[in-house]
Amino acid sequence: MSMTTPPGWYPDPGTPVLERWWDGTAWTGHTRAAGQPVVPPAPPTVPLGPVAPQPRPRGRGPVVAVAVAAAVLVTALVAGVIVLNGGDGGAEADAAPVVATTTSTASRTQSTAPAPPPSPSEDPNLLVDQLNGITLPVLPGWEKAESRIDGLPTMQTKDTFDCPGDAGAFCHHAWVNTRTPTRTDLKTAEALAKHDIADAADAAFEEDAVGRQRYGGIVSHREVKSGAVVVAGRTGYLVRWSVKTGAGPGGHVQSLAFPSSIGSESMIVIRFAFDAGKGAPPLAVLDRITSGIRVLGGQENGGVGSSVAPPGL
Repeated sequence: MSMTTPPGWYPDPGTPVLERWWDGTAWTGHTRAAGQPVVPPAPPTVPLGPVAPQPRPRGRGPVVAVAVAAAVLVTALVAGVIVLNGGDGGAEADAAPVVATTTSTASRTQSTAPAPPPSPSEDPNLLVDQLNGITLPVLPGWEKAESRIDGLPTMQTKDTFDCPGDAGAFCHHAWVNTRTPTRTDLKTAEALAKHDIADAADAAFEEDAVGRQRYGGIVSHREVKSGAVVVAGRTGYLVRWSVKTGAGPGGHVQSLAFPSSIGSESMIVIRFAFDAGKGAPPLAVLDRITSGIRVLGGQENGGVGSSVAPPGL
């Protein structure tokens, strides 16, 4: 069984003072200064008080704990007042319950404080590419793909069917994933999209990761769309093919390339694959997903060419 190096930051083979991101199969265009420390998570905040918090049973535990604490406080105040006033509690002793009431109110206020919102990666409606700093909308009927061999951020349709070229395998009607291209000498989005489309077609309709031809291989293809498009405020380029396969109805594949808005502005490639069979999403969903791509954190920088409209829209 072959061993592979997991994705991560490693010393740049050509520049020792830099680290370069390895995506699990090849070097990417992302770099950073070598030796950057990993910031540990902040320790949890421990509430101040005379008694360390102890595990307590569910149910009436919190109420009992507050009541006991209040009783101890009231007893101490009453005892102090009696000593000072020669044994006569007086008005000072009657005022002690006010302190207990205030403490109880504060406890209730803390317990009803709203929980912090989930991070983007926890949002089921967003596919997050942390490395490239973008999010894609997960539309109704779609889901995030978990535990992929290649580790790429991927979403796919929930519905599956028997693959036309391999009845023992299940195929999804459509899927989309994001990646950092390993071919870094292609500097424009147009050149990269035109170069990537053949690989995207093979990944969708030729052999899968374990060597199965789920669609019987590609018989022919033709380009049905290409042109400039704005993605998250940056000018990109897309190429779309219609593909005829050896088994089944065939489908469509698209490569979309555009520069990242973070770091060294390395190129990002998003691949789309839609089969043409019954139950597949309409091709308009391709453009809907593209128009919903956002910079992680919601800050678009309005890159050059932001006035260019998506082709065909």
